[in-house]
Amino acid sequence: MGVAIRAAGAGDRELIVRLLDEAFQDDPVSGWVFPGEEYRRTTHHRLMAAFTDIVLAEGRIDVTEDGSACALWLSVPADGHEGPAEGGTAAAPEGPDGPGGVDEADDAVRMREAVDPANPRVEEIARLLAASHPAGRAHEYLWMIGVAPERQGEGLGGALIRHVLDRCDREGLPAYLEASSTRSAKLYERLGFTFTGRTLDLPDGPQMWPMWREPRTGPAPTANAARPLGN
Repeated sequence: MGVAIRAAGAGDRELIVRLLDEAFQDDPVSGWVFPGEEYRRTTHHRLMAAFTDIVLAEGRIDVTEDGSACALWLSVPADGHEGPAEGGTAAAPEGPDGPGGVDEADDAVRMREAVDPANPRVEEIARLLAASHPAGRAHEYLWMIGVAPERQGEGLGGALIRHVLDRCDREGLPAYLEASSTRSAKLYERLGFTFTGRTLDLPDGPQMWPMWREPRTGPAPTANAARPLGN
């Protein structure tokens, strides 16, 4: 039996924030941004709420009908990349005439001040993500995917991703994401994503793996569709 998926709306905000908060509490990147278990427990949800608001306004959030998993997507045009910077969180430091200009830098500051004013890593992570984001081709950007901890390993994440990748294949669109662990990178490989060749290294912290997927022109391998995908 397939996984029932629907588009989330404003009424799903609290559900999405809770899912992301719970799913990423033990994520290495979240641990870097918010070091310390108690600090992360009381603060992490603010960043997840900010991300949720951005994607509800500018992108698409898919959620399983039972509310156990969600995926946040942004459609990125060919003439510019979107991500935490362009979505209102941070900026790539490239100067006022390109990505990472003055307005985006101001967005980065506003995000830090809104989420955790004394924590420069809130601003820094978004700048780094924006700086590494590919430009020049329209694509779908999987910003985040969260599965309730007790439901991980059931294939819900894979179903959510394939829901959009099927459209990407029909429309000839590539897709992009950043894996936050080697485990998740291997899982994304099953869906056709390939490591771009250069890691995103957080200062004194973990690595991230930018991954790109070209659209498939033929039918997807059935073996991949049967494998579960976690966070």
